[in-house]
Amino acid sequence: MILVFGKTGQVATEIARAAPDALCVGRDRADLADAAACRHLILDLRPSGIINAAAYTAVDRAEEDEALATLVNGEAPAAMAQAAARLGVPLVHISTDYVFDGAGDAPFAPDHPPAPLGAYGRSKLLGEEGVAQAGGTYAILRTSWVFSAHGANFLKTMLRLARERDALNVVADQIGGPTPAQDIAGACLTILDQLQSAPEKSGIYHFAGAPDTSWAGFAREIMAQAGLACRINDIPSSDYPTPARRPLNSRMDCTSLARFGLSRPDWRAGVAQVLAELGAVE
Repeated sequence: MILVFGKTGQVATEIARAAPDALCVGRDRADLADAAACRHLILDLRPSGIINAAAYTAVDRAEEDEALATLVNGEAPAAMAQAAARLGVPLVHISTDYVFDGAGDAPFAPDHPPAPLGAYGRSKLLGEEGVAQAGGTYAILRTSWVFSAHGANFLKTMLRLARERDALNVVADQIGGPTPAQDIAGACLTILDQLQSAPEKSGIYHFAGAPDTSWAGFAREIMAQAGLACRINDIPSSDYPTPARRPLNSRMDCTSLARFGLSRPDWRAGVAQVLAELGAVE
């Protein structure tokens, strides 16, 4: 049995679809603010593998609530990894491009020194370190700009606003890879399966959609595919201030995914699939 931390989030929802026999648990069974409870659940259930698809993802709110973000994103994954190591089962943990500072314009390799800009990134980095140091079989999968037909995400926000306005101002100086949650779920399941027989593949990997684009470019593709006439105006990040600084460069080097037979998904195909699911094509 595969144990998945997360039940209603974008990736957890897609894992449940792809692997209906997996046990997806929400806060009612595993509150990630209680690391010990996560550890005990793993030791009680004794799963064959674990995926942590749950996180504190309120990037701006984390600036004022770093203690809680650290519990959920830092201490809980470490406790999961310790329990997984004790049972001798693999763990796949989802992380983020926010562990980097976004400097330059070259893709970040998995071994590039992390330098998070804010509380959210610091909390996620702490979780990565705890997973890696637990001594078990693991994969840390850093991803970015997740979207799907579920929950709150950029694609759904753009669709809603485009039906209310003739034009939208969207940041154009942050560059990264939008990533369909469905593809992240598939990657997690593939990696977990291979780690069972190849624990030497443990490590940090990057998984982001291709080609790299800006938020404005992402928005234009959504409008084009949805048949919406809303105009997208490019603006710099400085025109859209937020409590937490965002990395300008979220490009990630995903070449090491080849170890699992994986490659970057085309996010434009993911947009088409999500729009179809939402019935959002005009």
